[in-house]
Amino acid sequence: MTKILIGSDIGGSHITCVAVDLDGHSISDVFKVREEVDSGASADFILAGWAEALSRLISLIGKENLGGIGFAMPGPFDYPGGIAWFKGVQKYDSLYGINVRKEIRDRLALDASVPVRFLNDATSFAIGEAWTGRSSGFRKSMAITLGTGFGSAFIADGIPVESGPEVPESGCVYHLPYGGSIADDHFSTRWFVGRYKAVTGKDVTGVKDIVEMEAGNGERGTGSGKRETGNGERGTGNGEQDAGSRIFSEFGSNMGNFLAPWLLKFGAECLVIGGNIANTYSLFEKPFRLALQQHGCIIPVFLSELGELAGIAGAARLCDDAFYSRLPFISGK
Repeated sequence: MTKILIGSDIGGSHITCVAVDLDGHSISDVFKVREEVDSGASADFILAGWAEALSRLISLIGKENLGGIGFAMPGPFDYPGGIAWFKGVQKYDSLYGINVRKEIRDRLALDASVPVRFLNDATSFAIGEAWTGRSSGFRKSMAITLGTGFGSAFIADGIPVESGPEVPESGCVYHLPYGGSIADDHFSTRWFVGRYKAVTGKDVTGVKDIVEMEAGNGERGTGSGKRETGNGERGTGNGEQDAGSRIFSEFGSNMGNFLAPWLLKFGAECLVIGGNIANTYSLFEKPFRLALQQHGCIIPVFLSELGELAGIAGAARLCDDAFYSRLPFISGK
């Protein structure tokens, strides 16, 4: 039978492993294992948790059917070498300097012929979307992930583009200058947290909190400001009522202005958006699209339908030798 690949997504608090059929471009709804993992724990605890999740899935598909394991892994990480370099990122720091490939092989007693490969999680997401997701019908695409960080990748013919005149150095944009710092500071959760504090004086932990707090403020009756209610009657408010909408509008406009030049330079035929902040896209879609249009960038913008599974599909595809050999960084690990 066709070998089954395992795609694994390493999140800040979990590992999700899913069986992927390379030939059928299909991701299994049945063969899936998710395990909560404390990213602040010891190296042995973390690796044991990852190995346990993988072992459970391997037992479901049969070890003799395993064709390889691919990891969508956050950085800093030596992806071709399989070595973790997490340091000062508040997650998985205990893995610093550890050869994760060797640890996984040893803990699962895998034959040397079974590939265990790694790729940046945002790049894995972009590959998965181009392979079996929203951008699969386009030759050139860009994918971004919006969450605790700002992930991105440029894809041409299914392969990440990481150098050349069409893309920034390393093929990602999080590190590029923007607004007095870098893009990652402006298109991530911490921007929303900081901006909401600056505008309202209130502390929140994430974007979801802002949405919930603003929804809960829908019927304020104090203060000196006035606003129109949905039925045309005059209502009262204190100026904070629209703080959330103003912040989302600012975010969308800024991101459109930042991305448009790179989308145009690369000749992207579409943009795919994933990550937790993508769930609030309706709140910043209009100013985002307007900013793109003002730069002459008129392309389809898709929300990922695969979500986490896009990164998992992209990770599993690393085990296809023909595909892996075409990746920019190296071949055949």
